[in-house]
Amino acid sequence: MKHPKRPAAFNLLMLTLAGMINAVGITLFLSPVKLYDSGISGTSMLLEQITPPYLSLSVFLLLLNIPLFLFGLKKQGRLFTVYAIYTVLIYSLFAWLITDVFPVDVSIASPLAGTDLLLCALFGGVISGIGSGLAIRYGGAMDGIEVMAVIFAKRLGLTVGTFVMIYNILLYIVCGFVLNSWVLPLYSIVTYAAALKTIDFVVEGIDRAKCAVIVTDHPDEVCTALMDTFESGVTCLDAKGGYSRRSKTMLYFIINRYQVIRMTELVHSLDPGAYIAISEVADVFSSNNSSD
Repeated sequence: MKHPKRPAAFNLLMLTLAGMINAVGITLFLSPVKLYDSGISGTSMLLEQITPPYLSLSVFLLLLNIPLFLFGLKKQGRLFTVYAIYTVLIYSLFAWLITDVFPVDVSIASPLAGTDLLLCALFGGVISGIGSGLAIRYGGAMDGIEVMAVIFAKRLGLTVGTFVMIYNILLYIVCGFVLNSWVLPLYSIVTYAAALKTIDFVVEGIDRAKCAVIVTDHPDEVCTALMDTFESGVTCLDAKGGYSRRSKTMLYFIINRYQVIRMTELVHSLDPGAYIAISEVADVFSSNNSSD
């Protein structure tokens, strides 16, 4: 179980770590071989390549992201905006330190993966995904395009995920025309996929819980067996069959993936006709260690 409240100092610490990790993924793996991140970060990387040297990645990250976060202040709230701007500042600072201050040569190749585009795409995506995932998990964001998606996606009849995906596809198409080559934009899609999956793992957990909805004619026996076997509470809801119009009881029960088979066998041993639907649950919050 997760508790939703965390001290602000701890959130800031994790957001600092998120910005540092994201900077490592971008500057050590993607930028040296001219692969592109997604969203405003990817846009900043492209602009860095086609503008004078004094306009660095860090400058574009700040110029593009901060106005978007401020624009979304009313929609997202003050705390989110402060956290997001803080995270981008840390990201920009460490990107500048790695490229211009630290004794690390990131001018022509990744210091860790060389010029291997697949390794750079995968590791750059995973590492930047960890940074972005931590930022989201602890109340901030790494990229202003997500704020724009929240504000404008519904008006355009799109989901937030579709809005972000369309933006990134257009970004990679523009990169292909600007570079007059499609190799790097195609590898950048690999980066985007790796980052997206990593963000899901960090934000929602690698091992998601499972929600079992059980419709049974023997609720008392099934309820008792589930609580005794798994030492966890069960929620009982009154229900009515849509076809038969008969009164039934629906049980709501949270388990992990390793308990699914045992749970279904147990329920069907008590009620062979029980209906069981199982879905994933990203997070489970509770103010105590038990449920009614």
